[in-house]
Amino acid sequence: MNALDALYLPLAIITAPWWARKTRSGWGERFGHIPLLPAKQPGVPRVLLHAVSVGEVGTLRGLVPMLRGRGFEVVVSVSTDTGLKRARELFENQPGVFVVRFALDFSPAVMRFLDAVRPDVVALVELEVWPNFVALCGNRGIPVGVINGRLSARSFRGYRRFRRFFTKSFGTLAFVGAQDGDYAARFRAMGVPENRLTVSGSMKWDATGILAPGDELPGAAALARELGIDRSKPLIVAGSTAPMPGTSASATEDGLLHAAVPEGVQLLTAPRRPEHREAAFAAMGGPSRCVRRSDRAPAKPGQDRFLLDTIGELRQAYALADVVVIGRTFDPAPGGSDPIESVSLGKATVLGPHSANFEYVVRTFRDADAIVITDAASLPAMLRDLLADRPRRKALAGHGAAAIRSQQGATARHADMILAALAASSAK
Repeated sequence: MNALDALYLPLAIITAPWWARKTRSGWGERFGHIPLLPAKQPGVPRVLLHAVSVGEVGTLRGLVPMLRGRGFEVVVSVSTDTGLKRARELFENQPGVFVVRFALDFSPAVMRFLDAVRPDVVALVELEVWPNFVALCGNRGIPVGVINGRLSARSFRGYRRFRRFFTKSFGTLAFVGAQDGDYAARFRAMGVPENRLTVSGSMKWDATGILAPGDELPGAAALARELGIDRSKPLIVAGSTAPMPGTSASATEDGLLHAAVPEGVQLLTAPRRPEHREAAFAAMGGPSRCVRRSDRAPAKPGQDRFLLDTIGELRQAYALADVVVIGRTFDPAPGGSDPIESVSLGKATVLGPHSANFEYVVRTFRDADAIVITDAASLPAMLRDLLADRPRRKALAGHGAAAIRSQQGATARHADMILAALAASSAK
């Protein structure tokens, strides 16, 4: 146990009530007790890609097969239960790819984790610069870097507040591929050397293929049929919805949308977190009005609200929509959600005014006239007008596809960084 571990212990005790309120599994794995992976093949390097949750896992859809094609074994580690489930769906059946749960940043747990995984190089997706993990990898000569780097203004303030614990970790990173210049400046301010810092773009632009007009996404029609969605009526889909503190009937974005959707228009929402699903269900009218996907029963007469309380089907739901609304954007606290997936499917996409965690993505789409930004008060009129204006929806889709194509290529750039870090480490 080191000094940082000694600091973690009282923090764990203080925050125990918060942890206790959340349902989490895999506690043995969180303390590093994961199954030993198969022995490494001679001459085949093993890369560990760490993604926190579902969103970060999705960005790896192109990178994992690209690294396999370049001769790597790939281990994808994930922190959350939902992220682990999604990673297993995407990668577990691919030869030479393993999915594990990431360990807490307690040094005995990290050492057990590294003993089991035995990576040759590590790439942290977006951020996740944990001091013990970075230091213990360094002790073993394992280069650690950040890909798809994203350091929002809010996260930057938090890291700066505890700078003494993180400066060394940032300073020892072998490489950082930041999504844009603003994020790169924040990584630089945290101590990443200039010669290890690159503005490489976001892999999310690559991870979601652009759906051609008229094409139907596999699985979308089945989802509509099983939920009982009426394809002859308009449908609004809202992804990654969240609570809205301080409101009354609209205690969630789901409730806000339920009230804002025009008469005769169907609404499907997908809450960001499982613990918010009950509130979302109630906010959309409860059992008399709303259908839960997990019930596996189609809508009955009078039911035109749908709750997507499953993992891995949001893309299919987006594909059914006439208009998509991006959740966590109508209250400043959550920091926003990523609109790339809905735009890539050719959908007119609406955001609230708050997207601090996705500044560059939102700015790119806004400048291309590929999204609509509104506030809660203007949302009903905006939805009504957009549903009535098919040419406007078509123009948004075309602008969005062009914007995505202009930003692609980051996946290959990140693969090159990982290869270069491994080569530099092997040459020492």
